[in-house]
Amino acid sequence: EYYELSYQSYLKCCTTTLRGNTTSDITMDYSALIEILACLSAASFHFGSGVIVGFGAILVDQLELPESNIKVTKEDISWIVSVVSLMVPVGSVITGCLVDRIGRLNTLRAATIPYVTGWICIALADNFPLLMVGRVLTGISAGLACNPAVVYISEVARPQYRSTFICIAVSFASLGLIVVYAKGAYLDWRFISWTSISYCIMPVLATYLLSPESPVWLISKGRTERALKSLTYLHRRSNKPGLADQRLEELVQEHKMKQRLANQRSSGLGVLQGFTKPTGYKPVFLLAAIFTFQQLSGLYITIFYSITFLKTVGTSINPYISTIGIGMVRLVMGLLTSVLLNKFGRRPLFLISGIGMTIFIFISGYYTKEISQGHMESNIIPVICILIYISVGVIGFMSIPWTMTAELFPIEIRGMAQSLMMGFASLVTFATLKVYPFM
Repeated sequence: EYYELSYQSYLKCCTTTLRGNTTSDITMDYSALIEILACLSAASFHFGSGVIVGFGAILVDQLELPESNIKVTKEDISWIVSVVSLMVPVGSVITGCLVDRIGRLNTLRAATIPYVTGWICIALADNFPLLMVGRVLTGISAGLACNPAVVYISEVARPQYRSTFICIAVSFASLGLIVVYAKGAYLDWRFISWTSISYCIMPVLATYLLSPESPVWLISKGRTERALKSLTYLHRRSNKPGLADQRLEELVQEHKMKQRLANQRSSGLGVLQGFTKPTGYKPVFLLAAIFTFQQLSGLYITIFYSITFLKTVGTSINPYISTIGIGMVRLVMGLLTSVLLNKFGRRPLFLISGIGMTIFIFISGYYTKEISQGHMESNIIPVICILIYISVGVIGFMSIPWTMTAELFPIEIRGMAQSLMMGFASLVTFATLKVYPFM
C-alpha cells in the first residue's frame, strides 16, 4: 500500500497516454533530457518505499530462527509487519501539510530524516520496542516520499512523458521489493538495515544536482524570478527561443485561474451534504465493500508475509526464490495493467481477476493440504498457482479499486471522498495484516 496511494494517478495517466500518443509523441526528444533527469531523480525515492515494505517479510523470518537474539511472539510479528500500513497514511497527512509550505523537493528530502533514523533504530535494535520505533519511522517516511514525487513529476514533466515517469516511480517501488527479497536470501537483517540507508542518499544527491524546484510551486508562493530560473534550467536544451518565458506566462495564468476556482468552491458544509446524496453515499458503500474483499482475498498477505506464507504452502522451491518470483510478477503485471485496462475496461478485468484468483488459490490450497497430510510429495504446483493468483490479482483486484476512487465520486466531493476511502483501505489493510499470524 506504500505506493497504492498514487496508483490511481499512475493507471489513469498511463491509460490516457496509450489512448492518445502517436509515434511522434513517444519518440525521444533530447531537448527534454534535463526534465527527464529531474523527474527520474524524484521518482527514485519510491525505491526505498518498496524496500521498507519487503523488509518486514525477511525480518520476521529471521527473527523466528532459534539463534535470533530478539525473541518475538505472534503478537510482536503482527505489529512488525502491519504497522507500516498504518503509518503510510500518517506520512501522507504530514505530506499534505509540508508539500505546499516547503516545496515538493524539500518534502522529499525531509522524508529521509525518519527514513535514516528508522533504519538506524532497526539496525541497532536489541529488543522489540526499538524495532517497532524503526518500523514506525520508516513507515512514515514511505508515506512522506511517494506523493510529493508524483506531484513533482506531474508539474515538471512534459505531458507526453508524464505518464511514463509516474509508471517508472511505481516500478521503482516494485524493484525495491525484489532487491530486498534477494538480499534477505543471503544476508543478515541487521546488515540489510545498514545498507538500506544508502537507498536515500543517491536520490537526495540527484535532486540537488539535477532537479530544480517545481516552477508551479514557486509561482504559487509568488517567487516568479526563481520560477523563471527553474524553467530556464529545465528548457536550456530547447532550440525554441523564449520558451522559458512563455511557459512562465502560461503557469502564471493557470495559477490565477486556479485561485478564482478555489474562491468559487462550495463550503465544507456543502461538501458534507454531497455525501447525503445517492451519488455520494452509494460509491462509499460500494468501495468500502470492494476494499474489504480486496484485503480478505489475501493479496497483500503475499507481499507483507511472503516468506512466512510460502513456507506453509508445501513447495520444494526455496521460499526466498519464490518470493523474488512474486516480486518480479508484480512488477511486470503492474506495467501491463494500464494496457489491459485500456483494451478491456474495468468490469471485465475485475471479474476475470476475481474468478482467476478463486480458482488458483483453491488449487494451491488443495495441494498444500495434501502435501501437509503426507498424501503427496512436495512439488512446485502450489507456488506456480500462487504466482498465477498474484498475476490475475494485480490486473484487477489490486489495481482497479484504487482507480475507482477517482472515478465514482462527483467532482465537488472527490477530494475528501478519495482521502476517506484511502484511509478506510489503510485501516482494513492493517487489520488483515494484524490478524494473519493468528489464523
